[in-house]
Amino acid sequence: MRALVTTPGSRFGVTVQEVPDPVPAPDQVLVEVAHSSLNFGEVFRAKSAEAAGEVFGWDASGVVVAAAADGSGPAVGSRVLTFDYGGGWARRRAVAANEVAVVPEGVDLAVASTLPVAGVTALRALRNSGSLLGKRVLITGASGGVGRFAVQLAARAGAHVIANAARGAGLAELGAHEVVASLDDLEPVDVVLDNVGGSHLVRVHELLTTDGVIQSIGWTSGEPAVFPPYSTVALGKRLVGFQAGTGFAPDLAYLLDLLGRGALSVEVGWRGSWEKFDEAAEALLGRKVSGKAVIDLD
Repeated sequence: MRALVTTPGSRFGVTVQEVPDPVPAPDQVLVEVAHSSLNFGEVFRAKSAEAAGEVFGWDASGVVVAAAADGSGPAVGSRVLTFDYGGGWARRRAVAANEVAVVPEGVDLAVASTLPVAGVTALRALRNSGSLLGKRVLITGASGGVGRFAVQLAARAGAHVIANAARGAGLAELGAHEVVASLDDLEPVDVVLDNVGGSHLVRVHELLTTDGVIQSIGWTSGEPAVFPPYSTVALGKRLVGFQAGTGFAPDLAYLLDLLGRGALSVEVGWRGSWEKFDEAAEALLGRKVSGKAVIDLD
């Protein structure tokens, strides 16, 4: 089969090559991949990968071509959304049944592919922050994939949502009560989902209420965060290092249901053939994509 394979020395670290087909374990389904959405973290890692021959790719949608031998998971022919920490940038993917959800009729597979890492990260980070009802929730990097999902999900949970982004178009329509390009003059906030890191993280820590929490979910700035002495020695304030984890199936099903009912909006800011991966990667790493980038494995 064909796959995007790590190729050190290439422009963005991967090229399309022939690789062996995956062999599913008993609890895995085999999926013919149609679309994969790109995430900043995996594209950045692929670009800097030192080993050749690896297949990256976290999010992928497609059709089941072989059911799990142990009887778990969807049947052959099912349209599905899948997640794993690798293997999604290939024409076929073997993936555990507990990382697969059936895509409802009427939901486009390309749109569905945007949900796993970005959507589940936003959902779980907000859940980890406790009740959001009436809370002031700040989302940095809000115009990106995670940010746009977080704005919508926090608003659904009854939060007062503050979206921080250089490009704020459309965020108010998604549910943001405030859209700000700068963190200056903001009132204290109870919860922060920080996608940016660096000096941005230091500033949002200053804005946090004494019993507030920051979920550190990304670091797109690539800069170190330098805190003033004793600024982190404060009762109550929490800085939580977040990772989405595994076992995505129930959360994927929940997000797909919202999407199918029109209760969740997706913006695909770039879409094209996987043969144009370098173009997509340049746009994504250059922060020129609003929402998600999707490659079609045509």
